[in-house]
Amino acid sequence: MVTSLDFERILCATGPYEGEMLRASDKKHPNKIAWIQCVGSRKVTAGENPYCSAVCCAYTQKQVILTKEHNQDAECVIFHNDIRAYGKDFETYYQRTEKLPGVKFIRSYASIVKENPQNKNIIIRYVDPKVGVKEEEFEMVVLSVGLNPPADHRKIAEKFQIELNSYNFCKTEASNPMQTTREGIFISGAFCGPSDIPESIFGASGAGSQCGELLNYRRGKLAEERIYPPEIDQSEEEPKVGVFVCHCGANIGRVVNVPSTVEYALTLPNVVYAREQLFSCATNSAQEITEAIKDKGLNRVIIAACSPRTLEPLFRDTLREAGINQYFCEMANIREHNSWVHSKEKEKATRKAKDIIKMSAARAAHLEPLQEIDLPVNKTALVIGGGIAGMTCALSIAEQNHPVYIIEKNKKLGGVAKNIRYLSEDLNIQKHMDDIISKIYKHPLIRVRTEAKITEAYGYVGNFETVIEYKNQTEKIKSEKIKHGAAVIAIGAREYKPKEYLYGEDERVTTNLQLEELIDKRDKSVINAKNIVMIQCVGCRNEDRNYCSRICCSESIKNGLKLKEINPNADIYILFRDIRTYGFREDYYREAADKDIKFIRYNPEAAPEVKAIDKGLQVATHDYILDRKIAIDADIISLAAAVIPPEDNKRISQLFKVPLGPDNFFKEAHVKLRPVEFGTDGVYLCGTAHYPKHISETINQAYGAAGRVLTLLSQDNVTVSGSVCEIEEKKCMGCKACISACSYNAIELRKTKQGGKAFINPILCKGDGLCNAKCPTGAISLKHFTDKEIISQIEAAA
Repeated sequence: MVTSLDFERILCATGPYEGEMLRASDKKHPNKIAWIQCVGSRKVTAGENPYCSAVCCAYTQKQVILTKEHNQDAECVIFHNDIRAYGKDFETYYQRTEKLPGVKFIRSYASIVKENPQNKNIIIRYVDPKVGVKEEEFEMVVLSVGLNPPADHRKIAEKFQIELNSYNFCKTEASNPMQTTREGIFISGAFCGPSDIPESIFGASGAGSQCGELLNYRRGKLAEERIYPPEIDQSEEEPKVGVFVCHCGANIGRVVNVPSTVEYALTLPNVVYAREQLFSCATNSAQEITEAIKDKGLNRVIIAACSPRTLEPLFRDTLREAGINQYFCEMANIREHNSWVHSKEKEKATRKAKDIIKMSAARAAHLEPLQEIDLPVNKTALVIGGGIAGMTCALSIAEQNHPVYIIEKNKKLGGVAKNIRYLSEDLNIQKHMDDIISKIYKHPLIRVRTEAKITEAYGYVGNFETVIEYKNQTEKIKSEKIKHGAAVIAIGAREYKPKEYLYGEDERVTTNLQLEELIDKRDKSVINAKNIVMIQCVGCRNEDRNYCSRICCSESIKNGLKLKEINPNADIYILFRDIRTYGFREDYYREAADKDIKFIRYNPEAAPEVKAIDKGLQVATHDYILDRKIAIDADIISLAAAVIPPEDNKRISQLFKVPLGPDNFFKEAHVKLRPVEFGTDGVYLCGTAHYPKHISETINQAYGAAGRVLTLLSQDNVTVSGSVCEIEEKKCMGCKACISACSYNAIELRKTKQGGKAFINPILCKGDGLCNAKCPTGAISLKHFTDKEIISQIEAAA
């Protein structure tokens, strides 16, 4: 029996068994493994934590997937209460895990009976809904342990004179989840409360932005410019290639035979040095690469590791530290393109890794030194969306002396938050909204454009131009061109309008947002209702929208508690699939149950049925505790309608050249490491345009986006990639095929003595190569991806 953290170490290449999955008791490979959820969380017994630790369901699913990759015949059983797959892409990840062969999710509390002394196996007792209490033997049991506050939380609180909450995590302001009880001290990460990596990342960035507001007067006065050694001109030298093969912990090392791959690399043409590294991205590994370049006289470097999308800038910087051109770096992707997709074919994966490195070595010999372009940065920011996310972000940027334009499509600022009447947390949301709107209009550096529409957007990082149309004070449509260095997309989300459960046919069927308004107005049909039924997951977690809307469970419970406060005798039923009140929101779930709000689980295959009867409504559903169908008479039915993407998101995504995910919310550059940025430099993201989230989380991410914007706007110059297209004028016949292919308006036709010729603006060019591929005469070449480089790879592979 091990904890989840112990099991994580067992799976790791640097762990006690070097990535081999073994039991400590007898060093045998376990084939039947159980995970028990909520160990130390969601418990009201003494010494345990009542809150939900928020991350355990997701990390358990990750461990199950890794276990199946280690041993495809392993039997994996997860004993759980609710599966809380509330984050972005979590639902599909859960489904992926659930569909793996040999994986079972069992909804039951489980207890450990004893260890079998003969084989060291663990016996677990649980409830099977078909056969009742059952005992089953497992070769290994993993306890999915929750998160505690740091051991020295009291010392930290005393040292910084900040308060702790009832669970000994840092107490924060409801209107600002990074603000401690002491002004000028901010908090980020899990000391705020249990949180996942993306929330920790943008919370840290947001805390940094608020520190910047206080320390703006010192900006630029303490920083020291980073100085690189002079670049050595090696363009005429014979290639001397160094190859560094990364284990990536267990991600590559447990599939690919790394030592054998290193030996093979040394046999390749032009390769004079090769070595393996545990993590090539680690600081000590970067130092090893720098030293090898200097000591061995390397002028080309191949990093055989992960995707260049994430870490190529780091490795290029390593080359600059060694004094050689950064474009002499070549990345061989042996993780995403190999070990992750061939995890069960180790010999073939090793051969493929060698082939990928062979191709990279062939290409590296033809790499040329390129230079990047320095461009001035426009210090103005554009925030698209005037909801709570957009306004919070804009204020933080403006407080650091940068002009901001807010573009809002509606007549008034506020977004969906203006329709929210109360929160579970101790925050008067309407007063907070009024205060922030007042600050926006009073701030000398903020310009607001309401009833506005973006018609054009072009430019590049640090120098964008956006054309808008808006109504001025005389209600006339006015056009304006705004020049700005950065843009933040904060256009929010909207409520799904149900087509099921008689919504739109019977006025007694409402959505949660509409019910909240009726409660606030003290509508007699609602506050005097005897029976109220709330149905969860309406319009999401289905084929049309395969995601969890995150906020619905908490919103239903919030409304239920408010109704109980007004009318304690009301009977309230919440029909759910999983209750996802993660973190400290578990308190409200428990309070609702204590106040006799009844929770009845349903499966999507047997969804509730609603019909009108004499003088009322009736909801029929299957009760899995009673194992029979029940009918509930209802005066009011409230539907937890999904949060869906805004109507304008596709058009905005096309204007700013940023992607949408499969659920049509905006897709960030990296779900974990860059949760408020896009792949398009200079464009950022926050709020529910990214994914459904609570108001506190929205504020958190808004400050996070502001922090990233300030990282750009605080610079005087920004560099543009040297990997851009160029045209050989003599070959160009002026057909304009390249112009139609370019998404960035980087190409124009210019008149010459020989007729019209295409011209590429290297500042606007993003180097995607579409024009290169479409040119019928081969007049266009893409630097760093020339025909010679690509063909050499193909020949090496063949």
